[in-house]
Amino acid sequence: MRLLRTVVAAVVWVWLTLPAWAGVDIQHWTTSQGARVYFVASDALPIVDLEVDFAAGSAFDPAGKVALSDLTRRLLDTGAGELDENEIANRLADVGAQLRGGVDEDRASVSLRTLSSDEERSAALAVLNTVLHQPNFPEDVLAREKKRAVADLQESLTQPGAIATRRFTASIYGAHPYGAVSTEESIRSIARDDVERFYRSHYTVGRASISIIGDVDRAQAEQIAEAIAAGLPHDGESADKIPPVALPDAAQVRVPHPSAQAHVLIGMPGITREDPDYYPLLIGNYVLGGGGFVSRLMKEVREKRGFAYSVYSHFSPHKEAGPFQIGLQTKGSQVSEALDVVNKTVREFIAEGPTEEELAAARDYTINGFGLRLDSNRKVLSYVSMIGFYELPLDWLDQYPLKVAALTVAEVRDAFRRRVLPEHMVSVVVGGDGDSAQVAGQPAAMQ
Repeated sequence: MRLLRTVVAAVVWVWLTLPAWAGVDIQHWTTSQGARVYFVASDALPIVDLEVDFAAGSAFDPAGKVALSDLTRRLLDTGAGELDENEIANRLADVGAQLRGGVDEDRASVSLRTLSSDEERSAALAVLNTVLHQPNFPEDVLAREKKRAVADLQESLTQPGAIATRRFTASIYGAHPYGAVSTEESIRSIARDDVERFYRSHYTVGRASISIIGDVDRAQAEQIAEAIAAGLPHDGESADKIPPVALPDAAQVRVPHPSAQAHVLIGMPGITREDPDYYPLLIGNYVLGGGGFVSRLMKEVREKRGFAYSVYSHFSPHKEAGPFQIGLQTKGSQVSEALDVVNKTVREFIAEGPTEEELAAARDYTINGFGLRLDSNRKVLSYVSMIGFYELPLDWLDQYPLKVAALTVAEVRDAFRRRVLPEHMVSVVVGGDGDSAQVAGQPAAMQ
């Protein structure tokens, strides 16, 4: 409540007296232990947001231990030093701080939001450092979290959308680490020693990137970063490399499920965070399927034919090629027609690219809305942590609208012709078998 009252009052004041973010000045240095630091000073709110990212995502799960990265991150704040999970939560609540985090394919993150006053900030940082430096990984909590993970997995395997996501991931990535999916066996096989070993080898200072945003000066930010880095493990400091992604052959996968709606995912490995085609593919995708009701896929699939309530496409950049994905839901009896329309629309876009009018609208929407992506410390933190973890240029946020504004139709068309390849696109269809109007004789499975 203390944090909420302070934030509400400060936000009102900011809205009345200050403009939105006019630019982000990212300061960068390396701690004496070797952790990279990225800092943005902002006294607009009496708050400090920080995030520590590690090269410890799911791509680093050992064979047969998929979900180890997730369980390690979950257990970090369930017991550390002399504190159990309730004491950790209570100490944070006492000073109005929030501790969060998560895991994706590339990284595991721990983030903290705290008031910037000395007493509250020091207390919150003490809890953060205890969690990062002295996790206990209690056996009883590990057993509880494994049980919860198995239950969540069992529940997800009854849902056609979750099944489609798992099958799509496995189909486009094959044996690549990005394609690994957890099983009950892989979760149950994880022991405390596995968690401890993963922490010691992946939550190290050499794999850490520290981002700090908010109401502290450079000297205070340096002290915060040094304290975080000093207590991290030093074993296995250099990040092992995620291997390059091989493109799959075109395929169709049909998974039976008694749902009336078929869940359809189409795509292939797409782009990396540092990909030179990032901007033309990003803006071109707004025209193709990322722009909601103004996108071509929405017009062709929903407005003209009523095959789906919604259809989308997006690129998800990773350290290596993240997925390009098209998704929709439709009646089982309409799957073949819907797939034909999607494939035809994609092929036409690859061949022709956007019109000048479509590209201008996509550029304007992206540039005009860019300020809203930077209108809070937390939003800025998400970008700065991404820039830091992937070691992108410090002026990435400044260059973003400039590079979007400079795009041409020819550049977008060329990027799509080279990077979105029908001969490597995989289609996954799950469900639709409960559709009473399903065409008789349609195959139940193409695996």
